Amino acid sequence: MAAHPVDEKLPALKMATSGLQHVAAMYAGVVAPPLIVGAAVGLSGKDLTFLTGACLFTAGLATFLQTLGFWKIGARLPFVNGVTFAGVAPMTAIVASAKDKSYALPMIFGAVIVAGLLGFIAAPFFSKAIRFFPPVVTGSVITLIGVSLLPVAFGWAQGPNSAAHDYGSMTNLSLAGITLLIVLLVRRFTRGFVKQIAVLLGLVLGTLIAIPFGVTDFSPVAHAAVVGFPTPFHFGTPTFHIAAILSMCVVMVVSMTESTADMLALGEIVERPADEKTIAAGLRADTLGSALSPLFNGFMCSAFAQNIGLVAMTRIRSRFVVAVGGGFLVLMGLCPMAASLIAVVPRPVLGGAGVVLFGSVAASGIQTLVRAGLEKDNNVLIVAVSLAVGIVPITAPDFYHAFPDTAKIVLDSGISTGCVSAVVLNLLFNHIGKGKEAEDVTHPMEAGQELTPTH
Repeated sequence: MAAHPVDEKLPALKMATSGLQHVAAMYAGVVAPPLIVGAAVGLSGKDLTFLTGACLFTAGLATFLQTLGFWKIGARLPFVNGVTFAGVAPMTAIVASAKDKSYALPMIFGAVIVAGLLGFIAAPFFSKAIRFFPPVVTGSVITLIGVSLLPVAFGWAQGPNSAAHDYGSMTNLSLAGITLLIVLLVRRFTRGFVKQIAVLLGLVLGTLIAIPFGVTDFSPVAHAAVVGFPTPFHFGTPTFHIAAILSMCVVMVVSMTESTADMLALGEIVERPADEKTIAAGLRADTLGSALSPLFNGFMCSAFAQNIGLVAMTRIRSRFVVAVGGGFLVLMGLCPMAASLIAVVPRPVLGGAGVVLFGSVAASGIQTLVRAGLEKDNNVLIVAVSLAVGIVPITAPDFYHAFPDTAKIVLDSGISTGCVSAVVLNLLFNHIGKGKEAEDVTHPMEAGQELTPTH
């Protein structure tokens, strides 16, 4: 009996090239979170390279757990795992709350370890509770993730240092615009593998164009070793603070919700539908990978949705191909020189690519909301309030200034507050007293109208 395409082992060359394609599709997404958090902490170029390499290394380990698996761990589907975008805003909020920035990363690592272990315990129960996270909830949260990250891209576009004389200069903004244009042109006029690595090509070409302007610094590569290892606890022993832990637990719920949706989608694409057992095993891999990641100075891990699109496009469904991609990630993490290449990219160039990268996350959330039944007043209100609550820290950064510092770690993360709002409102409108929901409408309420059983 022939093996299912998911369990098929392809010829070595095809396995390697297809695995590299998965790495190319996700690379920018893996390195963006450590760049954002590392910049917020104020890491040196050397430490930023170390953090980036650590995240590549741990992404590879998490991918092994998910694709190869052992015991009841791993969905054993062609799933790529890497640093989740959902954790970026809460992690930067933790950094902002730390009076001494040198303590920020240990606080984050401790919170991720606890959140990962709790998520591992909760995985089989969460797989049963997925009905409380319909598209109206997941779509709102994913949209907020993208919207929350866009200000980071705009900051990058202006330059690395807000106090510098060239911050927001025409040169910096032009480099960002050129990079964005390159990405768009590659996406529009190419196909196949080249189209999939549009963001990577934009970063490379944008960096080359930036050289004559004197904003490209090659010193991180010059000082990076060819071989290295992400030494455990490089940034200090993890510390445990209740507010930081609570914030990352909310992120874990978001991450598990998104991973569950991704598993359901991928199961349909590869024609091996993900049942409750598969989802539970996949969530165990996600959460265990997240719990182990901080030991090697990495962040919370989750499934990468863009690679699901790659599986659908190429029709290469073998999980071993993705496992090979995980091997490449581990090797890149063990080569500081490879990891340092991203540190060479000027911030304005990163900003131009970030507009596409983070905007795509928001667009993915909107795609999910399209399936959320927004013809119903109930769901319109859930999305409206959740987005409004989640956007508060972006539009009014000092809104919660009177609250205690521990509370602000959670409140200053729009993703955390938006997620909690969406879940609670969904329970209130779509579960408690179900059967009393409003009739379908095609638009939000007009001014002066009230929600009634007939409107």
